[in-house]
Amino acid sequence: MKEEGLTLLEILVTMTIVVILASVAMPLSKVSTKRVQEIELRQQLRTIRSAIDTFKLEWNRDGDALIGPVCVKNKLTCKDVTSQYGYPKSLNMLLGVKLTGEEATVRGTTVRRYLRVVPVDPLTDKPDWVLRCYKDQPKPSGWCGEDVYDVMTQSEAAALDGTKYQDW
Repeated sequence: MKEEGLTLLEILVTMTIVVILASVAMPLSKVSTKRVQEIELRQQLRTIRSAIDTFKLEWNRDGDALIGPVCVKNKLTCKDVTSQYGYPKSLNMLLGVKLTGEEATVRGTTVRRYLRVVPVDPLTDKPDWVLRCYKDQPKPSGWCGEDVYDVMTQSEAAALDGTKYQDW
């Protein structure tokens, strides 16, 4: 009479194959998770930088000379929300600028928004970006506090391609 079932050798071979497949899959999942974070970081940086550029175009000024179309129409607000170079004084300025000039009365628009919320840095899970002023060096040691020319992540880690996230 023949008994049915698995031998110890068959179970060991099966377990070995499962362990080998799991050891191959684990690093791939870590790389794919990091790749998703990198894609999200690039997207968040692009969003903030685009908002800064749009703000600069509309609120541009050179010292006391008002250049941007929204700045010219809102003279009182312009100097409160922009630096002498036309960049926003803080990231919060991108969330909404209260209009005081003719545009507010003609169009009925009282607030100009460039971002709905400050995006979260996917590497730190906080909206705690490193800010860079217009007159700062490319790798600033600290924010000058005058304007927001650029943003970068707080993370000092390296990307999959070997570059530093702060250099993006």
